[in-house]
Amino acid sequence: MDSAIIIEKGIFILAVFAITMFMAMYSTLAERKIAAWLQDRIGPNRAGKGGILQPLADGLKLFAKEEFMPSTQNTFLFVLGPAISMSMALMTSAVIPWGDKLEIGGRTVILQATDIDVAMLYIFAVLSVGVYGIMIGGWASNNKFSLMSAMRASSQMISYEVAMGLAIIALIMATGTLSVREIAAQQSGFWNDGWFTWNVFKHPLSFLIFLVCSFAETNRTPFDLAECEAELIGGHHTEYSSMKMGFYLFGEYAAMFISSAILAILYFGAYNYPGFQWAVENWGVNVANILGIIALFVKICFFIFFYMWVRWTIPRFRYDQLMNLGWKMLIPLAIANIVITGLVIVLTQ
Repeated sequence: MDSAIIIEKGIFILAVFAITMFMAMYSTLAERKIAAWLQDRIGPNRAGKGGILQPLADGLKLFAKEEFMPSTQNTFLFVLGPAISMSMALMTSAVIPWGDKLEIGGRTVILQATDIDVAMLYIFAVLSVGVYGIMIGGWASNNKFSLMSAMRASSQMISYEVAMGLAIIALIMATGTLSVREIAAQQSGFWNDGWFTWNVFKHPLSFLIFLVCSFAETNRTPFDLAECEAELIGGHHTEYSSMKMGFYLFGEYAAMFISSAILAILYFGAYNYPGFQWAVENWGVNVANILGIIALFVKICFFIFFYMWVRWTIPRFRYDQLMNLGWKMLIPLAIANIVITGLVIVLTQ
């Protein structure tokens, strides 16, 4: 491979990691501000103007806190747990197309770290490994509450991965590809041949199932049974302190950011927006695609806001309700959606 391409990809990967960490960091501030707004409070407002430096203060606090190690024979696994959670959240971003392309110095820069034909399989493979971070951390903590929390989280995430995978099968059947970039390209513009191009209009049931499963996969309310403080104290990270605790927290917010990006790309047109082709023809490739990047991040921010809005609006499920929803409602709905999608494809060909 050309060394210039390697350098270009390396810079792009570092930029994506930096943006992911920045979004995760300031999502903590957004969460507290949105909670304050919904509850008619002020929220953080001391560190910097309007509390803008609060995430930096929180990060310094985590770095400065005492490092506590519980009495456990599995010290290596205790450290490995949060590292896996953080790494898996970041690795998912490798196949996400953050835009179409840019023309820089006579070179065409593809705004994606790597474009593989089986990107959807890669995403699900990384998501399935992410559960090990919680399970290993809870088990190695030598705390029965942490272990119970890890068992809850792992069974919850595995259960909802089934429904999420089935929901995606219907989308793959209709698009005919496992490439995330190709799925994004097929949603070009907003309206074509008498119908909307975005997949949310073509596959609303698939989107709804995927959205609900995303809440469960990221352990967000009303599916945050892994951190049920009323009965499990802090959950799987009860025994963690300092930056290992920070890795779990940042991993959750990074996963929420990546999950929002996947939702926007698969169902809401990705970097496409109404008039995208017109902008390419009249304003040039660079301007049109910069606007596409902005459009994608607007969609991502909407989904992040939606995650937070739901957290402070809907109460937490009981565990039996959570499992019943996954196995008795979402999975049958996802299977029915596959059958309906298959029939529509056969009848319209």
